[in-house]
Amino acid sequence: MNQDKMLRSHLQKILEWEDAHIAFDNAVDAIPPKLRGVQPQGLPYSPWQILEHIRICQNDILDFCRNPEYRELQMQKYWPKTAAPPTSKAWDESIAAFRKDRDALKTLASDPDIDLFAGIPHGTGQTYLRELLLVSDHNAYHIADIIALRRILGIWK
Repeated sequence: MNQDKMLRSHLQKILEWEDAHIAFDNAVDAIPPKLRGVQPQGLPYSPWQILEHIRICQNDILDFCRNPEYRELQMQKYWPKTAAPPTSKAWDESIAAFRKDRDALKTLASDPDIDLFAGIPHGTGQTYLRELLLVSDHNAYHIADIIALRRILGIWK
């Protein structure tokens, strides 16, 4: 396998692997609805707020990579205002949107027409490679937050 294909393969895998940590799907699986909006004492977020934060950030990075008209969100837009999901369906919709955007990032990573080392035309020096690594790192960081929350809430094995 040539180096370009190897790199693209690794980038696709890093977006959902669990070689060194828990994967997103396992982290969010089976969190009881009554605990999705709970902010444990001393922590500034709930499982819902972390889920939405990583969904919003991942979508924002994907938009940045694809949209020449991209406009950066204001900082407060990266976090939901409420601790609990606004509707009973919001949790599942957020997970589905996260997965859809993750798949789009994997497709971007595998596209041989995209030079991973090229600057994003409407960016300020960011490359596609940087953005793919950034989103995978950010997601892994906050997936660990979800696991910590689950441990505190007594819902982690």
